[in-house]
Amino acid sequence: MRADRDHLRRLGVAGGLLLGFVLLLAAYAKAIDPEAFAEQIVAEGISPVSLSFAAALVALALELGLGSALLLGVRRLWVLLPTAMLVVFFLFLTGRAWWNAAHGQDEVIACGCFGNLVDRTPAEAFWQDLLLMAPALVLCFLGRDEGVRPRWRRLAVVATITIGGVAFAAVAPGLPLDDLATRLKPGVAVRDICAGAGGDRLCLDAIAAELESGNHLVVIAELEDEALLAAVPRLNEMALQTGGPTPWIVTASPPEAVGTFNWTQAPIFGVREAPPTLLRPLYRRMPRSFEVVDGAVTATWPGLPPGVAAALID
Repeated sequence: MRADRDHLRRLGVAGGLLLGFVLLLAAYAKAIDPEAFAEQIVAEGISPVSLSFAAALVALALELGLGSALLLGVRRLWVLLPTAMLVVFFLFLTGRAWWNAAHGQDEVIACGCFGNLVDRTPAEAFWQDLLLMAPALVLCFLGRDEGVRPRWRRLAVVATITIGGVAFAAVAPGLPLDDLATRLKPGVAVRDICAGAGGDRLCLDAIAAELESGNHLVVIAELEDEALLAAVPRLNEMALQTGGPTPWIVTASPPEAVGTFNWTQAPIFGVREAPPTLLRPLYRRMPRSFEVVDGAVTATWPGLPPGVAAALID
């Protein structure tokens, strides 16, 4: 009997370690880009825009607290029951996104609990989250000892991780984390920057095939952005220069905005339209810029490129 009890306890500990790691990894993916998480909360209908950032921080605190508690071996019911509700809620959201995508009702930008960091279809998000979390959750309930109280040191570590993680997320939008928080970073090939699956898969090189060769400077922006409008003369100058990078704007602005921009600003550089599903994982805030040399990203910048931004200051 004791051997069986030890076996169940080992299984329970393993389940707690796995589920705790998954929850902390998911929390990390959200904490480095909390504004995108807040957008997702609004899109899911969980919170109004005015409260979305606060709701994102509360949700992060829940994930951090439960994940760190499980990772440290705290498997009391007051940890496991909220964890079970959280897992069910995750699966409900990914399952609904899968159903909506299958019926053409919603355009899904970020799938599952890992946000922009993982490129997954809605179906992949549901099944992967189910297989990662559900078995681990079941194992967590095995071999528990309700008579043993968790040591206060473990609870102190849980509190420290939770408070520290939420504080980090609160200031993260102002930190230089774009290369960590998005799929756009030096070394990535433009042909590998994609969204969708199968016949619906779309990659950046299909939007601007010219990026596969030569030196280019790409700005991801909304065409109504005042900073971008002020930068158009400088971008036009760059387009006329020989030997320098060719400027481009890639935007998810609606066709009417593109038409207005072309008519009022008369750009002599390329303006390409792309769906939000392709562009949203590439930035935390717009505008965001990057350099491409022979099809590979060589540098990225928050905001406008340094040469363009400096010209505006002058």
